Amino acid sequence: MARFDRLTVYNTMLKEGMIPLFYNGKLDISTQVVAALAGGGSHILEFTNRGDFAIEVFSELVKYCAKNHPDMIIGVGSVEDAATAALFAAHGANFVVGPTFSEETARFCNRRKLAYIPGCGNLNDIATAEEWGAEIVKAFPGTSIGGPDFVKSVLAPRPWSRIMPTGGVTPEEDNLRKWFDAGVACVGMGSNLIKKEWLDAGNFEAMQQLTSIILERIRVIRTR
Repeated sequence: MARFDRLTVYNTMLKEGMIPLFYNGKLDISTQVVAALAGGGSHILEFTNRGDFAIEVFSELVKYCAKNHPDMIIGVGSVEDAATAALFAAHGANFVVGPTFSEETARFCNRRKLAYIPGCGNLNDIATAEEWGAEIVKAFPGTSIGGPDFVKSVLAPRPWSRIMPTGGVTPEEDNLRKWFDAGVACVGMGSNLIKKEWLDAGNFEAMQQLTSIILERIRVIRTR
């Protein structure tokens, strides 16, 4: 069962402006990633369902966070159907992210009052997802569908939409500024934050420092 209600999840996403996302099949590495993100000031993360037995790592990671980082909100990503959403919800997922929009997943999440952030590649996808209750939609893949210009174009006739791009978001101030100036509600960041070379080298301190830097850059960008 989710430890955080849907409003808390959405408000945390909107307040911090970044949702780190990653997958790793090893629990010891995953817990160190979580510790680095938490140490850098992040209170939310998406663990992607991309490997065999991902549910086992996820389940243990939820328990680890409840004990060691109780303010960390964990959700699951790469969810294509309601059955997968239900499986992870039973293991403590606080929100569900998908690469596409699924009516059955939206129905399940609404029934359980879980935040559902579906992937949308065009205006019609966004409108449909919002009809099914999506408060935040994932622009995916962010760069391929038009980047910040896509966000601007959508928000012109639909200023009420809240868009989270994933794919093409980098830690550099110029990149972040382009996205937030375009009007994104928050951004998702994966391998540009949780770098493979840092994982291989066990350099979690660098990951923590970059997390802190990114969150501060977003804060400054939003206040100008």
